[in-house]
Amino acid sequence: MYTFTNQFMSRQNNLEFLKATMMGPNAMRVAEELASYLNVNENMRILDLGCGSGLSTLLLTQKYGATVFAADLWISPTENYERFKSIGIDDKAVPISVDATKGLPFANGYFDLLFTVDAYHYFGDTPEMLPSLIPFVKKGGYIAVAIPGLKYEFGKNVPAELQPFWNGEMERTLHSLDWWKDLWKRAEGIEMVDSREMACCRQSWEEWLTAYHPIVAEDIKMMAAEGGKYFNLVQLIAKVI
Repeated sequence: MYTFTNQFMSRQNNLEFLKATMMGPNAMRVAEELASYLNVNENMRILDLGCGSGLSTLLLTQKYGATVFAADLWISPTENYERFKSIGIDDKAVPISVDATKGLPFANGYFDLLFTVDAYHYFGDTPEMLPSLIPFVKKGGYIAVAIPGLKYEFGKNVPAELQPFWNGEMERTLHSLDWWKDLWKRAEGIEMVDSREMACCRQSWEEWLTAYHPIVAEDIKMMAAEGGKYFNLVQLIAKVI
């Protein structure tokens, strides 16, 4: 399932690139698992929404040959364009700045696939978000999401070992698979085709903890306290009908 990621990481210079660009659980590995449940091909136009530094974009362009619009709010298009040029995917990857909560600058039905890894939980936790995205995907296309989540809803009973790390943003964005499924079932115009906890959770988190990002030091403490008991990765795939 992870042939591209494993091969990419087997080269030291690529591993250093990954450590320098990860912004959460290894987005390349997560993207490869999510994509394995889709029929991605070179004829597709994909919106990689919340692409970060483009690890998921790299996977989609290099493994599948797809054309990808790499959209992010936090990382500038110029920074991503320079990165895409350095790794040779600038002919397939279009960097763009987007705030999904304020609408997307695309035509209706423009994309075959809306793909988002390690990002949707930051902006997609309201009943309004998914319906606002559906029109940009053609009929018969797909919306595919992979995000950090919880094995069960904490409510007000946050486990004692996680309380030193828990904050308002985590409370808002981290939810169980069932919570997300219930939210998506409210949206009209889609059919849920897959929802599951992802197999790469532990490995992608462990790889993130080797990254050079400044928040890694705190996440190392958090993941040691968590001990594999509470966090997961949530996968959701819906077909536009």
